[in-house]
Amino acid sequence: MPRTTETQRLRVYLIIFVAVLLTGTVGFMSVEGLSFLDALYFTIVTMGTVGYGDIVPHTDAGKLLDIFLVVAGVGTFVGVVANATELFIMRRDQKVRQQKLNMVIGLFFSETGTALLRLCTRADRGLAALGSDFTVTGKWTEDDFDRARTRLKDYSFAVAGDALDLPALRDFLAGQGSLIVRLLESPYMLEHDLFTDLLIATLHLKEELELRPGFTGLPDADRQHLAGDVNRVYGLLARQWLEYMAEVKVHYPFLFSLALRTNPFNPEASVVVRA
Repeated sequence: MPRTTETQRLRVYLIIFVAVLLTGTVGFMSVEGLSFLDALYFTIVTMGTVGYGDIVPHTDAGKLLDIFLVVAGVGTFVGVVANATELFIMRRDQKVRQQKLNMVIGLFFSETGTALLRLCTRADRGLAALGSDFTVTGKWTEDDFDRARTRLKDYSFAVAGDALDLPALRDFLAGQGSLIVRLLESPYMLEHDLFTDLLIATLHLKEELELRPGFTGLPDADRQHLAGDVNRVYGLLARQWLEYMAEVKVHYPFLFSLALRTNPFNPEASVVVRA
């Protein structure tokens, strides 16, 4: 969505424009005795600097009002046009940027995200509590995705430290570092965006795991620390996965079909097409 400042500025210009338009219309009806249509017409051509000359003010009050409309109305009219154009261009550019960012997110899930999420869900002993909330199907609507988003806010992501396969997680992330760095360098990344935070958290987890020579005999405090890092990634990853599913369902049905068959939240998911 366009930034709030641009939207508010356009709203202010529109309010001023309408106020000046009404002032001119009512004023010309009062001091020049014009009909509503003629007064509205004269006000608009004056504010737009058209000036056909078919209607001119005959009274001093009308001339002063005309001067006011030229000074106040022209600037306001130009401001409305300029801000509306700026918002249109901004929305178009943002749409293109979002489309390219979606491609980057799709690459992440194809190469890293889905497999990483599966490693997390295997260590989540409370996963069954989600029930069918994340068993996405082809019949899901935006309302279903909204319900799943709400469910995510209430769900406590907590992997069991003793259930985490830390060596497997370390080995997997070790091969993903260069991809994550390249994604972070993408010009389409947004500061403090959900996906950006996910990549940074994943990169941090990778570093935490790689700096330990081994995982045998780790104190409980350190295992809990690693579990906290995993939970941070897990929560961000689940939220981004849900947004990714909602996006590809609408725009990329073939990607959505594969994502359904590799759903890491569905233990019965199978990439093999059965029917």
